[in-house]
Amino acid sequence: MKKLVATAPRMAELKDYEDRPVESNEVRVKVEFAAPKHGTELADFRGTTPFINGKFDSEWNVFIEREKDEPRGIEFGDLPIGNMFVGTIIETGADVTEYAAGDRVCSYGPIRETEIVNGVNNYKLRKMSKDSSAKNAVCYDPAQFALGGIRDANVRPGDYVVVIGLGAIGQIAVQLAKKLGAAVVIAVDPIEKRREIAARYGADVCLDPMACDVGYEIKRSTGKLGADAILETSGSVQALQSALKGLAYGGTIAYVAFAKPFPAGLWLGQEAHYNYGKIIFSRACSEPNPDYPRWNRKRMEDVVWDMLMSNYLDCSEIIDPIVKFEDCAEGICTYMDREPEKSIKMGVVFGGEA
Repeated sequence: MKKLVATAPRMAELKDYEDRPVESNEVRVKVEFAAPKHGTELADFRGTTPFINGKFDSEWNVFIEREKDEPRGIEFGDLPIGNMFVGTIIETGADVTEYAAGDRVCSYGPIRETEIVNGVNNYKLRKMSKDSSAKNAVCYDPAQFALGGIRDANVRPGDYVVVIGLGAIGQIAVQLAKKLGAAVVIAVDPIEKRREIAARYGADVCLDPMACDVGYEIKRSTGKLGADAILETSGSVQALQSALKGLAYGGTIAYVAFAKPFPAGLWLGQEAHYNYGKIIFSRACSEPNPDYPRWNRKRMEDVVWDMLMSNYLDCSEIIDPIVKFEDCAEGICTYMDREPEKSIKMGVVFGGEA
């Protein structure tokens, strides 16, 4: 059997592996579909993540450098690649009672032919019907961050809402904003194909940041008022500057992106200083949730899973392109790293047609 790994920064390969026996609390899954994560996992793949030489100290809530003799946060050579998978359980441990062989499931895991997952008290191992969409299922992770951004930005019916960056998180956020009754949804991305998909799923206005002054166009599209809520998912310094310019007085920017260090150019004077805006750094998996104890990560995940399995959210065009498993190493290098403009969120199909 084979698994997808990063052998060095920006280099992927399919490697042979042998499965170990399952423990009493585990299940073995034969994988049919999978997907990587194009945001934070891309930083891992490129070797640019701050977690290689740094780590987050939860006692001080700051990043600190790893000691010289401490293992690095990411080690290439056999580094797994992948975020979500869908498949069928083919073996269960003696203590597993909630799952059985033949159950179709989705969970977190790297891209490989089989997965071994905890099957006891693990709500993240999600059961699916035989006809449920695998494309929707592998959007389980980005949907959480889209919902977190929508909630943190306090999007309400009648609001003017902007989504900057139309990857999987941004595309799902567009759908959520429109379904919540936003009066105007403005979608921003330099890639035409992404803007076209956003328009089909609820965006009223689509802007190319390479062809216009986005902040000004947001004001123009909202009768000079500006956006009540902006979700920034791209991590671009120009995007944040545009958001500050396009924000309504007292509006909120939910900063969903995990940004790299900004170059010179971010100007927190001008509109940012005058318009009394708020920036919330939005992260659905941070606990306690801003609405704790009513909301926690499990509730966030339960809600988006129901949205995905009921087809309230439609991710059929978000998973693009789809490549065969035997071609996924080159697919990762092309669609996630070298030419990301050709993809939104890459899917990997096992034993079938791409």
